[in-house]
Amino acid sequence: MKPDTGMLTQADLERLVASGDIDTVIVAFCDMQGRLTGKRVSGRLFSEEVAAHGAECCNYLLAVDVDMNTVDGYAMSSWNTGYGDMVMMPDFSTLRRIPWLPGTALVMADLSWDDGNPVVAAPRSILRRQIERLTETGLVPYVGTELEFMVFDTSYRDAWAAGYRGLTPASDYNVDYAMHASTRMEPLLRDIRLGMSGAGMYCEGVKGECNRGQQEIAFRYDHALVTCDNHTIYKNGAKEIADQHGKAITFMAKFDEREGNSCHIHISLRGDDDSAVFADPSDPLGMSPLFRSFVAGQLATLRELTLCYAPNINSYKRFAEGSFAPTAIAWGMDNRTCALRVVGHGHGMRMENRAPGGDVNQYLAVSALIAGGLYGIERELELPEPLEGNAYASGAERLPTTLAEAAGLFAKSEVAREAFGDEVVEHYVNNARVEVAAFNSAVTDWERVRGFERF
Repeated sequence: MKPDTGMLTQADLERLVASGDIDTVIVAFCDMQGRLTGKRVSGRLFSEEVAAHGAECCNYLLAVDVDMNTVDGYAMSSWNTGYGDMVMMPDFSTLRRIPWLPGTALVMADLSWDDGNPVVAAPRSILRRQIERLTETGLVPYVGTELEFMVFDTSYRDAWAAGYRGLTPASDYNVDYAMHASTRMEPLLRDIRLGMSGAGMYCEGVKGECNRGQQEIAFRYDHALVTCDNHTIYKNGAKEIADQHGKAITFMAKFDEREGNSCHIHISLRGDDDSAVFADPSDPLGMSPLFRSFVAGQLATLRELTLCYAPNINSYKRFAEGSFAPTAIAWGMDNRTCALRVVGHGHGMRMENRAPGGDVNQYLAVSALIAGGLYGIERELELPEPLEGNAYASGAERLPTTLAEAAGLFAKSEVAREAFGDEVVEHYVNNARVEVAAFNSAVTDWERVRGFERF
């Protein structure tokens, strides 16, 4: 085992299985909704068969709604095609212990068909393709995700039974950077931090946020694929640890009318020689021409790629003026009112995209960041002057305000089709259409309150 990291080699795992220290291996991937999905197999079976040949799973796992209902409209999976199998092929660079689950290791998998070809609509496959595009130009992506969540003193099962109404938040007021109120949550937060460190992640720390019970645990930036894999494991693991504490946490973008849960994503590119290609000390703002074109590409493509940053109906409730969530497609130097914020220097020179919420599928969001950046780099787009002051009150173009609008823009996007391919675009547009149709047919509490007596 690699010292002090929790990461395992295949030889480590075989030894731990033989000794009985590991009896279960989770083989998993990230689904369309950003969830950790897969199966538990015995340590012996993993060592003898799954390690070399992978494990099968039904292809409907990339063609269902959030309730796991089979839905129409997917080319890769349907009743007409018989709902066959995909193969989960372990990526041993991701193999690790899972400290909060006794005797358990986990490995992330790439999805392929029986003939060995990748499942191109799988989130990890999409990101791999965008990383390959960068590699072809001698560039390497480094990413950090800042994922916020809200803690409730109500358990998940009690919350479900209550219809998610009347939940008790773990604090009573704004606890942004606060110590006292956040300390009430520290037993849970500490277990999450230690658990993730034991699972091979570099945990930087935790801070309170604005909404009641809201927190953010931060992790060190890493290569884009590593960060996205870690994000998936962390998000799932944090829920499991909360469940063990009899509490519940939510990452939904907008739980109530107060501040939503964000997932700001920081991205920087380096040369394949580890050079700081985004930085230029001679530039007034420290930005290289390549970085300027990268940010210009984000501005040019942000509206049509918003579906990758805001994938759900609820995502768009978060885009509210004066909420620290963006509404304006603008960039600024260390300006949190803009959708795109530039900070740092040297190797740390980077762009922060503030559009994603806690419900984002991070693989798709980072894929969109790379695609938008390459669009700007390849065309040597000129970057306008940074916005100074309040972007909410500016005349800048606005982000889409509904999932339906974002899906329409994504469907017509030549940038998306060129970067991801028609199969990927149609797959995720269909997912959005399914969600919009489900929402439009639902009767909400809001409608009952407004209409039961007064209409």
